[in-house]
Amino acid sequence: MSEQEYQYIVRMAGHDIDGQENLLRGLTKIKGVGLRLSKAIINQLDLDPEKRIGYVSDDEIENIEKIIEDPTSHDFPGWYVNRSRDRRTGKMIHLIGSDLEFTHRNDIDRLKRIRSWRGMRHQLGLKVRGQHTRTTGRSGMSVGVSRKRLKREAREE
Repeated sequence: MSEQEYQYIVRMAGHDIDGQENLLRGLTKIKGVGLRLSKAIINQLDLDPEKRIGYVSDDEIENIEKIIEDPTSHDFPGWYVNRSRDRRTGKMIHLIGSDLEFTHRNDIDRLKRIRSWRGMRHQLGLKVRGQHTRTTGRSGMSVGVSRKRLKREAREE
């Protein structure tokens, strides 16, 4: 591997990844790609997971991007996608990057608009998935018991 092949920053699926990252961890820097999908992509393309991303060829990057865009068309099971049944299309799609964030925000806004229980919990900033809230999730306000100082301690100062 010569110095000319090395790229310090690799653009993959609309995201800049440091060339020093190994392939397994580097793919997880893309929003919507986790460790499990990263391992599956590397196994599918028969790549070395410890290989630095800076040494990955352009053809390999294109193959990785094709799999990330549509995993189901490359013999991946349906549970690998992060949107198993889209509301509009009804298809199994895999969203990455800003599309994932935009769709997630729209889903929460829809829940708020139809005034569902989950939507109301999101709106109030409370826990949504049935967790206990008596002792946890107290961010933004004082935690614990605050006691008034005793008169004796105040006089000594």
